[in-house]
Amino acid sequence: MADYLVRAIGAGGNVRAFAAVTTALVDEARRRHDTWPTATAALGRALTATALLGAMLKDPDESVTLRVAGDGPLRGIICDADERGHVRGYVNEPHVDLDRTPQGKLNVGAAVGAGTIYVTRQLALQGIYTGSAELVSGEIAEDLAYYLTRSEQTPSAVGLGVRVDPDGVVVAAGGYLLQLMPATPDADRDRLEANLAQLGSVSLAVERGMTPEEILAAVLAGLDYEILERRDLSFTCRCSRERALAAIAMLDEKDLAALEEEDHGAELTCHFCNAVYRFSEEEIRAARQNADKH
Repeated sequence: MADYLVRAIGAGGNVRAFAAVTTALVDEARRRHDTWPTATAALGRALTATALLGAMLKDPDESVTLRVAGDGPLRGIICDADERGHVRGYVNEPHVDLDRTPQGKLNVGAAVGAGTIYVTRQLALQGIYTGSAELVSGEIAEDLAYYLTRSEQTPSAVGLGVRVDPDGVVVAAGGYLLQLMPATPDADRDRLEANLAQLGSVSLAVERGMTPEEILAAVLAGLDYEILERRDLSFTCRCSRERALAAIAMLDEKDLAALEEEDHGAELTCHFCNAVYRFSEEEIRAARQNADKH
């Protein structure tokens, strides 16, 4: 199944709902960053959360960034997404694999640790806005739900899941996000709570083959709803050789001279996708000359 998300509205406009399958993009992140299982689960949940937040964007120039700054061994996670479903991200320490919880689950909470979750939205009309909240568990789904409810005053429920096989390969990843408007009747709130309890693990649902539409059907069972959009998702980075060289050209003259005359070239690695760009001595010299003209 190709990765994609769906966006819906239900209960007379009182419930906004999003669901996504992200197996391929999470495994692509695992492959690019060589993450170990616990790090894979943490990064995969964060990538899925960011994709769901990205479904709220409406303009091609808009983007959202999720940063999980915890004091655990992962040393933080950063992901971003744009309006076109392009998602990317990285974990500062990819080689983390802790003992599983007593329930047999990957111990993402301990790997993330205590700290803060930040959500930055770059919007076409309102500009850049950043909100934050303390991490309540480090499990990311609970942390994002708490952030949306506390900092953005939108009661929310979030489910995120990543399953890996014994070799560490991602076999299922996905998630959902529900937002309730103030006028949502108590009966609808109770039904949604019961539906979520019945659905259970979202990663198991994806592993069983449930599509985003089927996840939403389970979550919104008993409520009238309408699917408004389907959006393809992919792990896609905006870096390029040209951007990498432009970043090097912004160094001061002393550093550029050292790259040319001492290192005889330069190498730059993109944090988000781990792509490596190498530049020759001649390219650095041209960058210096171009900088001198400006």
